[in-house]
Amino acid sequence: MSHTSHLEISGMSCATCTGTVQDALHDLPGVESASANFATDDGSVTYDPDTVSLKTIYETIENAGYEPLRERKTIEIGGMSCANCSAANKRAIEAVPGVIEASVNFAADEATVEYNPVDIELDAVFDAIEQAGYEPIRPTEDGDPKTERESVAKREMKKQWRLVIIGGILTLPFLPIMASMFGLVSLPETIAGIELGIIEFVLATALMATLGKEFLVGAYRAAVHNRQANMDTLVAMGTSVGYLYSVGVLGGAITGEGLYFEAVAFILWFITLGNWLEARSKAQASDALRALLELKADDATLVHEDGTEETIAVDSIQVGDRLKVRPGERIPTDSVVVSGESAVDESMLTGESVPVEKSVGDEVIGSTINENGVLTIEATKVGAETAIQQIVKRVKEAQSRQPDIQRLVDKVSAYFVPLVIINAFTWAVLWYLFPAQLSSVVGLLPLTPVSGGPVAGGVPLLEFSMVVLASSILIACPCALGLATPAATMVGSTIAATNGVLFKGADILERAKEIDAIVFDKTGTLTHGELALTDVVSLEDPVRTDGAGIAIEKPDRDAEAFVLAAAASAERGSEHPLAQSIVAGATDRNLALAEPTQFENIPGHGISAQTEFGKTLVGNRKLMRDNGVDPQPAEEELVRLENEGKTAMLVAVEGSLVGVVAAADTVRESAKTTIEAIQKRGLSVYMLTGDNERTARAVAADVGIDPDNVRAGVLPADKADAVDELQSTGDRVMMVGDGVNDAPALTTAHIGVAIGSGTDVAIEAADVTLMRDDPADVLKVIRISEATITKVRQNLFWAFAYNTTLIPIASLGMLNPALAGLAMAGSSVSVMTNSLAFRRWDPHTDYHFLPLRLFYKNR
Repeated sequence: MSHTSHLEISGMSCATCTGTVQDALHDLPGVESASANFATDDGSVTYDPDTVSLKTIYETIENAGYEPLRERKTIEIGGMSCANCSAANKRAIEAVPGVIEASVNFAADEATVEYNPVDIELDAVFDAIEQAGYEPIRPTEDGDPKTERESVAKREMKKQWRLVIIGGILTLPFLPIMASMFGLVSLPETIAGIELGIIEFVLATALMATLGKEFLVGAYRAAVHNRQANMDTLVAMGTSVGYLYSVGVLGGAITGEGLYFEAVAFILWFITLGNWLEARSKAQASDALRALLELKADDATLVHEDGTEETIAVDSIQVGDRLKVRPGERIPTDSVVVSGESAVDESMLTGESVPVEKSVGDEVIGSTINENGVLTIEATKVGAETAIQQIVKRVKEAQSRQPDIQRLVDKVSAYFVPLVIINAFTWAVLWYLFPAQLSSVVGLLPLTPVSGGPVAGGVPLLEFSMVVLASSILIACPCALGLATPAATMVGSTIAATNGVLFKGADILERAKEIDAIVFDKTGTLTHGELALTDVVSLEDPVRTDGAGIAIEKPDRDAEAFVLAAAASAERGSEHPLAQSIVAGATDRNLALAEPTQFENIPGHGISAQTEFGKTLVGNRKLMRDNGVDPQPAEEELVRLENEGKTAMLVAVEGSLVGVVAAADTVRESAKTTIEAIQKRGLSVYMLTGDNERTARAVAADVGIDPDNVRAGVLPADKADAVDELQSTGDRVMMVGDGVNDAPALTTAHIGVAIGSGTDVAIEAADVTLMRDDPADVLKVIRISEATITKVRQNLFWAFAYNTTLIPIASLGMLNPALAGLAMAGSSVSVMTNSLAFRRWDPHTDYHFLPLRLFYKNR
């Protein structure tokens, strides 16, 4: 059945744009008709959803250069018990017309939904989840933010704890029965005149009606709504087999020697206990992220224009409000300091315990702590736009995007449960039909004839087959597999966020450890990016004439002052850091500067301006040659300055070369040690810069980069080509830059890292955003990636080892169903516990786990 989607499309400016959109959509198989209107910024497309997805339609429009409106929403979902449940929710959500894409995280009990708001209301998504048999958490009527409500994990934890208590009370009487089976105690056949078997039946029935109901309902829901089997199916089948068999024996319908009510009881209680521990672990895993939002200030001190102060709620702050922050108080919102000096503790965001000095003009981040001085700040971002809210948003998005290894696990899990059920029934039937043959082949369980029919290991064959069936089903819980990746990535991305590293997705977190080379932009990354004027050199005869022979007057100015004043006057029209250093240097020397009447920026080469000094050129050798000025007279000075690591620029006035000005940028303190640590990992390190070769090599030598790995004179537009060139050899490159001028290169690289983003955390071009401007945090990116994926592999190793070891044992009838239930619960708890232990790791150090060294690549 065809579906028509209505779209809002931005970026269209003329009829040609609408034609481009329509042509692109018509080329898609499955699209029946498409229209667009640039006057109203909208369009519509009729398509067959079985042939082409809405996601593909959106991507096609975006690839054509336009932006269809989309929104993203995170929805908490209760009732999921395994990875199969998350797959069922994903299918249900993506089947809703208007949904572009959905990802469901079983470990976080959340779905992230991208949808077309023109086409659907979110209620349709909530309804789809409910129809699939799960429990979406709808927004409250009063609009309470999600962080102020109890999480699904905590509600589930409380629910499971109640069941643990109820189940424990009902299961406790089975302890002496279990002890009597091992000959530890002897029990009478009747208690208070009631047959012991009847008492067991009553208790087991109560357990099936309480604890068992959870699994029976879940299994029914999975079968009816989603036509699949999940963890609930395994538990429901395993316990029902034991319960119904025991009822049949007790009622005389089945000939057997034993009742398995106690096994049913312990299975249900063990698994419920495991579910409680799992829910508790999930809640703990998300606590660190939730705690970030809970650290926000409640009140703020508003400073009015007349100087009076008023205490207001943080939610009432508006952009532009001036606020006073006293020592010990939290910064109420992202702001800039307008007066005062202090040190601010930013450890909650960067993981660094040393307070950061703040003075006028510096940015401060909401929820960080003012240590000592009084600050007056002006709010720049409020509400959802603040850094802390953006960080939480980015982390949630990261957790919703799972790595490739999880996609593989999801595929395995989808087939795993049906195969487990088939395996269990197959072995149960085989043991019943061919006990002698199997026993002789296996050589483990001798058969002995007794009255009433054949037995296996002294147990009637029907009973033995039931044990095989129940144990083989119960032992194979897919929960551990489903939890292995999301539990580890949830903790890993939270560790990253609380240490100032924001991954765009868990897929990026996985890829970051695969890199072969790191490319650093020089200015602002390896250096502070704050140039200061260092040298002004005048050529021997500063008095020059123009082409007509008219002398250039320089009254009351010495030669160097003339060169600097001419250069600074021309550069007043530029915002380039180099230009600003020249202007600042001239201002510090109290030179009178002129305003340029004409100004032209020549990217990568310099500037041309018209001032009271005449036509002035400030730039490199090529700029001079292109304008008929010979740079050779200044070559010796240029070489000297460049060899000192300074950026030197020629100055020409009215066609005559008058001098050289130079500025220098200081290398960051951690740059050298960071480069050394990266190289010890076996990674190649490169540097890109627009500076000339000599300056670039001087900085490279200072930080320890091989001169052959320096790419100098690279224009901003060409940095992506330089990264492409490196990757053409097969190397996977991480590009580290400032996230603005380096955006094309960040996008081109295998991993793009934007450094020093501060409060501006929503950088689209970068895969990873660093809150600080310290290159040492690049090491954190690699370490967190390696540690998290290692933890994933640990979890998967134990989950697979557990299943591959115990399924064969259960299939051979060598495992008691109650012990199978205990092992089933224990597998999930062990994965969550292993992931939670990861929270204590410090990303300033490498993560080591010796037993698994052979299973992962550790640089």
